[in-house]
Amino acid sequence: MCTTCGCSEGETKIDGHEIGDRPRFSYAPKAKKVTAVTAAEAEKHGLPPISHSHAPGVPQSRRVQIEQDILAKNDAYARENRAFLTGRRVFALNLVSSPGSGKTTLLVKTIEALKGKAAVAVIEGDQQTSQDAERIRATGAPAIQINTGKGCHLDAHMVGHAIHQIDPAERSLLMIENVGNLVCPAAFDLGEAHKVVVLSVTEGEDKPIKYPDMFRAASLMLLNKCDLLPHLDFDVELAIDYARRVNPAIEVIRVSAKTGEGMGDWLAWLERGSAKG
Repeated sequence: MCTTCGCSEGETKIDGHEIGDRPRFSYAPKAKKVTAVTAAEAEKHGLPPISHSHAPGVPQSRRVQIEQDILAKNDAYARENRAFLTGRRVFALNLVSSPGSGKTTLLVKTIEALKGKAAVAVIEGDQQTSQDAERIRATGAPAIQINTGKGCHLDAHMVGHAIHQIDPAERSLLMIENVGNLVCPAAFDLGEAHKVVVLSVTEGEDKPIKYPDMFRAASLMLLNKCDLLPHLDFDVELAIDYARRVNPAIEVIRVSAKTGEGMGDWLAWLERGSAKG
């Protein structure tokens, strides 16, 4: 959890600007606009405060309580995000994976394939740089970059600010590319409809049983970089079996952003999800 992994409060930036103690945003169902609420007003209505603390080095019992408090506050923000996104019928996905799995390349190819068919906006999460957001913007899609500093995951508070800035269109698709990490992002609801875990065939079949929380939290596993399979000692069926040991309901699509393998199935999955929203 983030009480022990080194996350640091106050380092997060969105498109280069610090969040600080700016007003939080409340998302009401069916809302057309985001309403700014001060911290005092939030406290008056019993909502969680904006800031949160990480506390490495405290006793285990206290650390558990801090972790529970952090997640409870995060879940409150996530509910607000989800209410707003549901009100606009925005289909939001939280893309999670190890670093280097190919999430950004897959996103670029997805946006290009959806041009003229669906509006797509992207929230990018990285500790540093805006390289991924720039790659997304080059496709013509709007993108917001969240830099977490020492933080190892996005949380619902950061994402709420980014949603307000990007202001997704009604009936659109919102892709949230999380920080590359198979641990903490599993625990943090961002208000998304689904978590989608991207597993590259270069990583090894055992990732689902090594990091079960992430694969248990995901609705879909994209088995990426399948064009490399002829050059690797990777057992596809074993990887799928491991994933379904921890999550029997997980769906699996084999994809390659380079060759286009599986992209039709991935786009069809997105279309079905958007229709339900």
